[in-house]
Amino acid sequence: MLDHESDIHLYVQVADIIRQRVLAGHLSPGDAVPSETELKSTFGIARTTARQAIRMLRDEGLVHTAQGEGTFVGSPGETMRKKRKTPLYQKIANELADRVKRGELKPRRPVPSESTLVQQYGVARETVRHAIGLLREQGWVYTVPQRGTYVSRPEEWPDTTEEDT
Repeated sequence: MLDHESDIHLYVQVADIIRQRVLAGHLSPGDAVPSETELKSTFGIARTTARQAIRMLRDEGLVHTAQGEGTFVGSPGETMRKKRKTPLYQKIANELADRVKRGELKPRRPVPSESTLVQQYGVARETVRHAIGLLREQGWVYTVPQRGTYVSRPEEWPDTTEEDT
């Protein structure tokens, strides 16, 4: 798919492939563009190469990025992106909170690392940081500098009785 021997940079080749998908109608205005992690996996490229390809398409006005949600075909003013019902960072936070409630993640024990969550969900590191920040605000987790993020004790968890009814 990619020509590693070509004089054309890999990020330009990846951008060309995505551009062709848009022009062929495989990606419509408002559709999500594959994430950096998906591009990395699909094409066997570095994350920085994937980032450069997306930046190139964004600079051309073919796509736009909404922080914490992803990159979408079209510009924010001209197309209505197909919104996810729940922002991606919130979905990740909800899933981690559910794992805490089920006892899969135990109090005073570490939550999965940023790198693990990035790989597991196929999202950018910033999306994972946003999810952990939300969990911290809600009281599900706390962070110890230079050590990591841990599950809070049950008495510090938010009251979820209203959600469960």
